[in-house]
Amino acid sequence: MLLVEHLNSGLAELSIAASERQRDQLLDYIQLLAKWNRVYNLTSVRDPGQMITRHILDSLVVLPYVKGPAVLDVGTGAGLPGIPLAVMLPMAQFVLLDSKSKKTRFLNQAIAELGLDNVEIATSLVEDFRYPGGFNTIVARAFTSLINMVTMTRHLLAPDGVILAMKGVEPIAELAELTGEVQMQGCHRLTVPALDAERHLVELKLKAE
Repeated sequence: MLLVEHLNSGLAELSIAASERQRDQLLDYIQLLAKWNRVYNLTSVRDPGQMITRHILDSLVVLPYVKGPAVLDVGTGAGLPGIPLAVMLPMAQFVLLDSKSKKTRFLNQAIAELGLDNVEIATSLVEDFRYPGGFNTIVARAFTSLINMVTMTRHLLAPDGVILAMKGVEPIAELAELTGEVQMQGCHRLTVPALDAERHLVELKLKAE
């Protein structure tokens, strides 16, 4: 299947309406990722068709849960899920945070070539990063355990902000570790088109002090 057909089919299955420019940006991102991956080893996925499934659609399945105006993708790596989400949410401001400079070098090149003026790249440990006013949504894909994610990012969460942790199988043991100050809003089972693997999204908030 051609990449454009694969992308269009997946977007339709997710009920995501995308403009021609947005589709082009997503496809251009995959081409950039495949090109840089040969040298920088940004992802273990080598086939562009699999990148559509495992990176683009796997990121966009959480789109309905992401709220702006300020969104942080922590431990973004090659820009996932941040870049696909930023393409689809042009009115939100995104920060893509990673501690590895080889990753953020690629990200700076990617946002320049894709023309994403709603994305900022930060090279930092999450514990050292600061953002005035905090983020409405903090999202991470296979970053760390739930309790660690709360501990590491709570200083970056805006009042009434939400933490979105993207997981594979339902993280029952991790959910049991959460303390009373953390309120689970939901553990959503997600279906990624053409992906034969479990996906869950854990939605967390901090209880008001």
